[in-house]
Amino acid sequence: MEPLVIDAKGMHYRELNQIIRDKVAEGYRHFILHNVNGQRYIGAGIMEDVFIEIHGVAGNDLGVFMKRGTIIVYDDAQDGVGNTMEGTKIVVHGMAGDVCGYGMRGGKLHILRDIGYRTGIHMKTYKDMVPVIIVGGKAGDFFGEYMAGGILILLNLWDDDDRPIVGSYLGTGMHGGVMYIRGEVDPHNLGKEVGIKELDEKDFLLLKKLLKEYCEDFKDYGLSVDEIMKSPFTKLVPVSTRPYGKIYAY
Repeated sequence: MEPLVIDAKGMHYRELNQIIRDKVAEGYRHFILHNVNGQRYIGAGIMEDVFIEIHGVAGNDLGVFMKRGTIIVYDDAQDGVGNTMEGTKIVVHGMAGDVCGYGMRGGKLHILRDIGYRTGIHMKTYKDMVPVIIVGGKAGDFFGEYMAGGILILLNLWDDDDRPIVGSYLGTGMHGGVMYIRGEVDPHNLGKEVGIKELDEKDFLLLKKLLKEYCEDFKDYGLSVDEIMKSPFTKLVPVSTRPYGKIYAY
C-alpha cells in the first residue's frame, strides 16, 4: 500500500489524529504529514507498526502511549515527546522541549540537538524493555529526575553557546538506570541520590552500539561514532535504590 500523504496546514489536531486512526484501521501503515505546525498527540496510543514522517514542528505529547512503530520529525518537537511510550522509536532532526520521555518503559528517542527540562523523568525499565534517550546537544535542569531505569546519553555535539552541558539538579531522586554525559559534570549540579563512576569495557561497548544507530539516523549530518567516542564520558548511577524509603509507613 502506498504511503498516505496528508497536508496538515491549518488542520485541528483532533481532525488530523482521527484521520490517522481511521486509516490505520483501514490498513495504512506509512504516513507522510506535511505542514505540521504544533498539532499535538500525533501517533497517540497506536498499537500497530506504523511509520510516520512529519515535516514541520510536532506538537506536545508526540507518540504518547505508543507501543510500536517509528516516527521521524524533520524539524523540532515540542514538550512531552515519547510520553509513557513503550516500543516506539522517535527521531527528531532538531530540538525538543520539556518533559520528554516521561515514564518511558521502552523504545528509543533520538534528538539531534538540544532538549529542555526534566528529560527522562520517571523513565523505567519494564521486563525486557530498556528505554534509551540520546540527545545530541545540551539539556536543561532536572535531567534524569526520579529516573528508575533505562539509559540517558547526552552528547554536547553542538557546543555553540556558553551554557553548561546540562543544568542543575542532575539525577535528583534517581534510583535506577544509568546516564552517560560526554564531558565533565560539575559535582555541585548533581542530586544527592546520584554518583559518578568510572566507565568499564561494557560501558564502552554499549555506548558504541547505541551511538552507531544514532549516527545512522542522522547520517546526513556527518556524525561519526569514532569521533564522538574520542571525548571522555562521565557515567552517573544512583547511590540509593530507595531514596524516599523514610517517608513510608511500612
